[in-house]
Amino acid sequence: MPDPREELVRHHQAWIYNLALRMLAQPQDAEDATQEILIKALTRLSSFEGRSSLRTWLYRIAVNHVLNMKRGRRELPALTFACYAHGLDATPDLDPPDQRSVPADVRLLVDEARLGCTAGMLLCLDREQRVIYILGEIFGVTDAVGAELLETSRENFRQRLARARRDLHSFMNDKCGLVNPANPCRCARKTRGFVDAGYVDPENLRFAGEHVRRVRDVVRTKARALSTLDARCGEVFRDHPLYESPDLVPALRRLLASADFARATTLDEP
Repeated sequence: MPDPREELVRHHQAWIYNLALRMLAQPQDAEDATQEILIKALTRLSSFEGRSSLRTWLYRIAVNHVLNMKRGRRELPALTFACYAHGLDATPDLDPPDQRSVPADVRLLVDEARLGCTAGMLLCLDREQRVIYILGEIFGVTDAVGAELLETSRENFRQRLARARRDLHSFMNDKCGLVNPANPCRCARKTRGFVDAGYVDPENLRFAGEHVRRVRDVVRTKARALSTLDARCGEVFRDHPLYESPDLVPALRRLLASADFARATTLDEP
């Protein structure tokens, strides 16, 4: 009979990983955070009282963890929209790399530039704004669910989401060619500069690849005319891949095999 704790990990690790990756913009940091969240949840199973669904209880642990975890390697203390804009302006506009000079398909490099650059924009929001934006705008959770996860009121969640949208979308409208065609910044024209600066590694792509699904394929969002700025900006992030989580079950299985850990964790339903 399957261990219900392993089933819990299998069922929820992808959502947690995708949340952590968007909070940290670094796959290894996101994998570490996902494992820490799942360990934290498993060690607290005996305290689950059923006042909310198990999913809500687990995701609240995930949200609290990403709000309070150690700073990730890409979370620069002074990363602001002004600094980010300066970095983009300082990156020269060049033709994409010659295919003969790089080991990866140039189209993948351009996609890596797009995904990495927009992921970096999220880091300009503070952690609270970032997690609220990820939940409310990218993952499309309702204000009721968002308020429950952040233990606040629905009105407060909506207000904080509106502020995060305003700050991020204003920047994107001023700088990003994906959102505003009048902006000169184009992913393909920045790719070689990103490679030269070390932001894109042709031998180790972090974001681009052969992904089956994108976020927009699995989230529910209210229908909005794509002519609106908020909708266009949100669609940029919902067009990101839904990343496969590293399988953390084997590592956690070794932990679950510990007698002391087994006594501390009980779960009747997956």
